[in-house]
Amino acid sequence: MLKKIGVIGAGYIGGVLVQEISNRRLAREVGVCDPAPIPDPNQPPEQQAVAAKQSVAKGKALDILEGTPIVRRDVKIVASKDYSALEGAELVINTAGVPRKARPDGTYPSREELLAINLKVTLQVAEGIRNNCDDPIIISIANPLDAIVYTLYKKLNPPKNKLMGMAGQLDSSRYCYFVAEAANVSVENVSAMVLGGHGDDMVPIRSSCQIAGIPVTKFLSEEKLKAIEERTRKAGGEVVGLLGFGSAFVSPAWATLEMVEAIIYDKRKIIPVCAYLDGEYGVKGLFVGVPCILGKNGVEQVIELDLTQEEKEAFAKSVASVRKTCDEAEAMLKELT
Repeated sequence: MLKKIGVIGAGYIGGVLVQEISNRRLAREVGVCDPAPIPDPNQPPEQQAVAAKQSVAKGKALDILEGTPIVRRDVKIVASKDYSALEGAELVINTAGVPRKARPDGTYPSREELLAINLKVTLQVAEGIRNNCDDPIIISIANPLDAIVYTLYKKLNPPKNKLMGMAGQLDSSRYCYFVAEAANVSVENVSAMVLGGHGDDMVPIRSSCQIAGIPVTKFLSEEKLKAIEERTRKAGGEVVGLLGFGSAFVSPAWATLEMVEAIIYDKRKIIPVCAYLDGEYGVKGLFVGVPCILGKNGVEQVIELDLTQEEKEAFAKSVASVRKTCDEAEAMLKELT
């Protein structure tokens, strides 16, 4: 158990995180911050005054606190519209960012199209962490994932082991579920990993996918596996399309908590995360999804898999996409700062 965990953003993912952190007794105190609702200057003054008094973070915090006597959990939750609720947090989870919303024609913007607006949010996040926390471990969820983590690294310059993105664990979970569903077996029997960037070029690693330790190819055909791997790449958009608003929120929160528990309890658990690469996989200076050992120090070690030639080529393509997005982020940051 940590003394304090901070959560940036009290939306759908942030709300699940605060609830689960409290219920799982992962910290004595949880700090959650979110500026919403933000007063609209175009509205009448009385409506702006109402919005100024409202707070999504405080409302969700109070709702959870009022339920703690029922579940018998002693936890302190502090909430704020600014970043002050993060003060003293040893671990910070960043969910802040604008989600994908449907256009009038029914299509949805890509994660990359969200880059410009979410970079502005990330600059505020970095300042909030810097002003309120002393050398915390940081897990970021906001999209476009790889570029946002990269931006936090550029602005905060933390030890590389203390900053990571949550993506691989979620994508791998989706891959596992689709395999279990197709093979008609328990999800507990399936192990699989998805590497690379968190986008359409992510790489499901078929050579590492097993059902009860048996290669997945013993259970599913080439055609079926290709369909599953393509569905895995598009899984986030599939959820968005069905919801019609926002994005997936329970599975990302659970995936993040898997990482948090590995760190808090020093499990040294191998989990695919978006980590800084310093020559591993032939990549230097980028945050890319790879299997890592997570423990009390954050990313304890990057694990290099023996990929097939096809997987190596797909991984290189995914890294190129990550590099392109990060280059775009660099160019935008020069204009913003």
